[in-house]
Amino acid sequence: MKSTLNKTNEVNGTIVIELEKEDYQEKVEKSLNQYRQRANIPGFRQGKVPKSVIRKMYGKAVLVDEINKIVSDELGNFIRENKLKILGEPMADDSEDKQVDLEKEDEKMSFYFDVALTPEFELALDKQTELTWYNVKLEDDLLEKQMEGYRQNYGTYASIEEEAKDTDLIKGTLTEMDGEQVKEGGQVIENAILMPSYVKDESVKNRFIGAKVGDSIVFNPMTAYDNNKAEVASLLQTTKENVGDSTPDYRFEIREVTRYKEAEMNQELFDKVLGEGVATSEEEFREKVAAELTRQFKPSVDHLFIHQAKDLIVEKMKDVAFPDEFLKRWLLETSSQRTPEQLEADFPRILEDLKFHIAKQKIMEENELQVEYEDIEALATEVARAQFAQYGMTNLPVDVLQNYTKSLLEKEETLQNLVEQATDNKVIEWLKANVTVVEREIYSKEFNDLMSEHSHSHHEEAQEEAAPEGETEE
Repeated sequence: MKSTLNKTNEVNGTIVIELEKEDYQEKVEKSLNQYRQRANIPGFRQGKVPKSVIRKMYGKAVLVDEINKIVSDELGNFIRENKLKILGEPMADDSEDKQVDLEKEDEKMSFYFDVALTPEFELALDKQTELTWYNVKLEDDLLEKQMEGYRQNYGTYASIEEEAKDTDLIKGTLTEMDGEQVKEGGQVIENAILMPSYVKDESVKNRFIGAKVGDSIVFNPMTAYDNNKAEVASLLQTTKENVGDSTPDYRFEIREVTRYKEAEMNQELFDKVLGEGVATSEEEFREKVAAELTRQFKPSVDHLFIHQAKDLIVEKMKDVAFPDEFLKRWLLETSSQRTPEQLEADFPRILEDLKFHIAKQKIMEENELQVEYEDIEALATEVARAQFAQYGMTNLPVDVLQNYTKSLLEKEETLQNLVEQATDNKVIEWLKANVTVVEREIYSKEFNDLMSEHSHSHHEEAQEEAAPEGETEE
C-alpha cells in the first residue's frame, strides 16, 4: 500500500491511496471464513457451507467493506503521520476516470481524495495594533434599583394588630352560612387566606380593608371574585369543577393579619445576599453588589473585544488564499438544507469565521497556549453563577452550584461552547499582553446601546452558521 499527496496549489491537493491485492486479501478471506461459520443455508449444516458458495453470496460485499475500512484507516493515518492541517474533511474524487473497478481484483486499485489545506500566513500582532477595552460603570439608579430589589426579595410577612390594608394577608376561619345562621353540617375552612387587593367587588373589598383581628365579615365568594371560579376555588380550597354557578354566603372570622415588610439594610440581609460575613457594613455591601453587577457585563465586554480582534485579523488576512471552491463543495455536500444560492450569500461570512478560527489556533499553537479541563470547569462555574445572579441569587449553597455546573459539563453542545469560550479567553489574555489596549470607561446604559448596535450590525439575532471545523490533524 502506498499513499501520496499531490498538491494542486498551496491550498488544494489530492491524497492518492494505492492498494495491491495482498493489502486486503488476507482480511477478506478471514471475513469470509467468519461468514461461513455463521451462515445458516438450507441444505448445508451450519459451518459446513462450501467456501465457494459463501464467496458467491457475500464475496463482493465483504470485499467492498474491507477495502473501505483499509482506505479509511490509511487516510486518517496518512493525515496524522504527515501532520497535514486540512480544512473540512477529505472528499472522494467522483470523476469517472477515478472510479475503481472491483471486478479487476488482480490489478492495483487507486483511491483519490481531494483535500483543502490550511494556508500558511504571517499574523502581525504587536504593540502597533490597537484594540479597545470597555470598563463598564454602573449608574447610581441601577444600583439603587438592585438594592430595592434585594429588600423586597428578602422581606417577610409579620403579624400586625393594626387595621388591614389591601395588600395584607388576612387569615382566619371561613364558615358556610344559611341566611343569618351557620349552616348545619356546612363547610368550615380553618386556615382560609384572603388578600383584599385580589377581591374584585369593591363593596366586599372595602369591608376587609380596615378590618382587624377578631372581626367577622359575611360575604358571597362568587360575588367577591366576579364569578371567577378559579379564584373562588382557591379561597374555598377545592377545584373549579366543584364550584357551581353560585355559592352560599360565608362568614370570615379574622384570626390574624400579616403585612409584608421589606428587609432592613442590616447584617441579616448582607448575609442572605452575599453569604455570611462577606460584607459587614452597608457601604461594603453596596461595593460588593456593584462589583457583582459589573462582573455580569464581563461576557459582553469580552465579546466586543474578541469581535474587534476578529475584524482586525480578518482584514489582515484579506489577501490570504483559501480553497474556496472545495469549501463550497464540502459545505453543500454536508448540509442538505442549504441551497447553492444560500451558500453564495452566506459564504463571505462563513469564510470570515473560518479565517478567525484558524488565526486563533495559530496564536494558541505558536504561543503554546492550552485549554485545560480546569479552565473549562472554572468557566462552567462562572457561567452557572452568572445565570443565577440574573435572578438576584448570588449566595448559592455550594452543592447547588456544583450540581448545576456538573449538569452544564454533561451536555455535549454546552461543553463545546465552553471549550470555544475558554479558547477565546486564552486569546483575549494573550492579545491584552501583546497589543496596545486602549481602555475606555463607559456607563452601563451606553454600553448596552453599543452591544445592541453591534448585535444588529453583525446579525447576531440570527442563528450562527456552522463554519468548517478549521484545521485538524485527523
